[in-house]
Amino acid sequence: MRVHNIQPNIAITGSEKVNKNTGTGFADLLKQAVQEVNNSQINADVIAEKFAIGEIDNIHQVTIATEQAKLAMDLTLAIRNKVVDAYKEIMRLQF
Repeated sequence: MRVHNIQPNIAITGSEKVNKNTGTGFADLLKQAVQEVNNSQINADVIAEKFAIGEIDNIHQVTIATEQAKLAMDLTLAIRNKVVDAYKEIMRLQF
């Protein structure tokens, strides 16, 4: 059984400077994170399809892939909601 690292692949600190030549800005990091969530959804769909046609007979593999995709999506939505809440709070501030 393979254990996946649940630590994020990319660490962002406040002291990092964005190098415009490498294209590792916030937008690129966000696109990469969304792409990883999308890939986990696609992987879960492929595994479920293989199980349905009989190529895979291990229901545990299907369940694990589906739960990983669900958790990744839930985390993404929770982060999005926090960012939207923070934006709304900033907009309420009066200068």
